[in-house]
Amino acid sequence: MVGVGENGVKSLSGSRSSASERGAGRPLEYLPISLFGSVMGLSGLSIAWRLAAERHLVPHWVSDVIGVSAVLAFTALSLGYLVKLVGAPDAVRAEFKHPIAGNLFGTALISLLLLPIVIAPHALRVAQVMWIVGAVAMFGFAWLMIDRWMSNRQQATHATPAWIVPVVGVLDIPLAVPVLDMPPLHGLMTACVAIGLFFAVPIFTLVLSRLLFEEPLSGALQPTLLILVAPFAVGFSAYYATTGSVDMFAEALFALNIFVLTVLLGRLRQHLATCPFRVSWWAVSFPLAASAAAAIRFDAARPGFFTDFVAAAMLAFATVIIAGLASRTLIGLVRGELKTLSS
Repeated sequence: MVGVGENGVKSLSGSRSSASERGAGRPLEYLPISLFGSVMGLSGLSIAWRLAAERHLVPHWVSDVIGVSAVLAFTALSLGYLVKLVGAPDAVRAEFKHPIAGNLFGTALISLLLLPIVIAPHALRVAQVMWIVGAVAMFGFAWLMIDRWMSNRQQATHATPAWIVPVVGVLDIPLAVPVLDMPPLHGLMTACVAIGLFFAVPIFTLVLSRLLFEEPLSGALQPTLLILVAPFAVGFSAYYATTGSVDMFAEALFALNIFVLTVLLGRLRQHLATCPFRVSWWAVSFPLAASAAAAIRFDAARPGFFTDFVAAAMLAFATVIIAGLASRTLIGLVRGELKTLSS
């Protein structure tokens, strides 16, 4: 996912090439951890459609079909990355130690936090166990990443949107609690919202500063810009799940979500013709799905023509984009292009 751009950041793909020279032909060595972003996008879209079904009586089977796709994608990627871990452990270590790609290990953990919402109506116990594992692992991962940032001098060019992922992961923890039939966890949910939003502000500022004063992101990293929407979209939903209401602070988070989303979509539109499809484009899926879910939740609390329109439009847009990403990825798999798309 991470490539060499004009900013001169050492690429993860370069590390993979070196590893390939040391041990050619190792199975799935090229598989990036960031591809778990597809599970996040599919899970988020399934959740958004379920919310729409509860709010507007659209068919429930749409959410179920997308949810099954998310479970299948998670299973396939978990098995694939396990093969990579066994066959090319040095490649996994290099990916984890990379100052940008290392943060994207959070995509697998966030998947463990979102999938329980999808499967809870069908397998509650499995969803509970999965969420507990994901929550513990996500806290540990976020702590590790923040400790890494503070323990070593960082380069400004490394402050990319991927740095937001550990923070978003903490904000994702409260989302499943209302549907898991577990003991009251209000204190944990409040802590997650506080930690996630507190760290989102300086990290967002660092990334914005890097975008303003350093060389532009490389083509492969341009789609990750939309990750900057996630703290506000997920932050709104996490705050709503924790408090059960939409107050002025929640409204402010939702307004920021819409504003940042419109700015970044305008920028991404400029790169559609110049950035060929890579798996890094899946980075746009979860922010769009999370924004759609936030819009539907906001519409439920503040019903009206305008909020109805925004919620419907965002859900439709997220569905079209994620369907396109899924179709192009499946075509690539059939053609045997996964290695090329992962570069």
